[in-house]
Amino acid sequence: MRFLGWIFVLLLLPLVVAALFLLAAVEQSPLVDRSPTISQTSIAQARRLLASNDPRRLRRGDERSDVIPAALIDDAINHLASRSLGGRGAFVLTAEGGEIRLTVPLPVLPGPRYLNLSALLAPTEDQPRIARAVIGSFAVPSWLAEHFVAAAIGGTGLADEWHIARQAVRRLSFEPERGTVVVRYVWEPDLLDQARALAFPPADIARFQAAQRALAGLLAPYSARTPVSLSQVLPLLLTCCGEGAAEGRAALLVLATHLAGRNLAEVLPQARRWPRPRPVRLTLLDRHDTAQHFGVSAALAAWSGEPAANALGLFKELQDARAGSGFSFADLAADRAGTRFGELVAAGSPRLQQALRARLSEADLAPSLDGLPENLPEAEFARRYADGDNAAYRQLTGEIEDRLAALPLYR
Repeated sequence: MRFLGWIFVLLLLPLVVAALFLLAAVEQSPLVDRSPTISQTSIAQARRLLASNDPRRLRRGDERSDVIPAALIDDAINHLASRSLGGRGAFVLTAEGGEIRLTVPLPVLPGPRYLNLSALLAPTEDQPRIARAVIGSFAVPSWLAEHFVAAAIGGTGLADEWHIARQAVRRLSFEPERGTVVVRYVWEPDLLDQARALAFPPADIARFQAAQRALAGLLAPYSARTPVSLSQVLPLLLTCCGEGAAEGRAALLVLATHLAGRNLAEVLPQARRWPRPRPVRLTLLDRHDTAQHFGVSAALAAWSGEPAANALGLFKELQDARAGSGFSFADLAADRAGTRFGELVAAGSPRLQQALRARLSEADLAPSLDGLPENLPEAEFARRYADGDNAAYRQLTGEIEDRLAALPLYR
């Protein structure tokens, strides 16, 4: 019995040591303390980066070199940390390389307690590697940090994807004076296939198919281009295939794709075999553009989180002010309403489920747009609202928030 007891102690010892180490690493102050917002500059940079690396124009074995703004990586890491860990993240260029910093709050412990982590990526002529890592105030050997990262990724089932991504990188360099990171990589089509499989697992694809069939059925009685209120379609679409958050997110993505005039098969090849919804003109508050802003923002919020949806909505209006229809506070109000709606769907809100069963009206979904300035060219927007940084702009956006808060669904 004594021998078995020692065996038991030896088996538990690594777990006890690990637990004591983590407790000792816990700190009272966060290493990263910031909001989860995404800057307009990062949105523009991400769009340009995606456009210049369109996988449809790349062939297997193509070698590419990209200069990525460090601020874009910084915003991306913070967004992922906020969404995945409920924490905050940062990316900082130093003389030694690029440092990733993470702070994860630990609400199970009394008082403010945080787990702070940092890892330094040094310049390499091959696969990225961790040169130095710190948890709390404890330095962690680089080999152990590499092993921990590999084990953590393997535990999520992404070991193959991680291996392919690392193999694709041929050179990594950092330019602190320019605020950029240079990545040289070799294109491997398997990266796109595996990214698609990661983003849309089989269960989600089944939900997309069910939602697309449902939307096609809901729009089938109408002639093409017939104006149909979004309030007639949205509640039925969100309840036809189950009332869970996952089903709701799938329905919003299908709806947003239709509102944007795009084909879901562009990102999901199997969708080519699914029925296409009739090109009915969905409206909200008697406007097709309002329905578009609401639906696309709802899907973005449900899938990417409210900061991403808000940033993309504002970015679209700023782009319109420069070269499109002009900045529109009415469109911004529709974006905010859609964002709030998407957040409710993603959270599986009981209040939303009750409202859906009672059949929502247009006035339940979005606030009145009366009196909100529209079609403002860039020069006029800058003159009146200082590019969104003066009291007049804040007064109008505050009014939009007040109108939203007056709607029972968004209280």
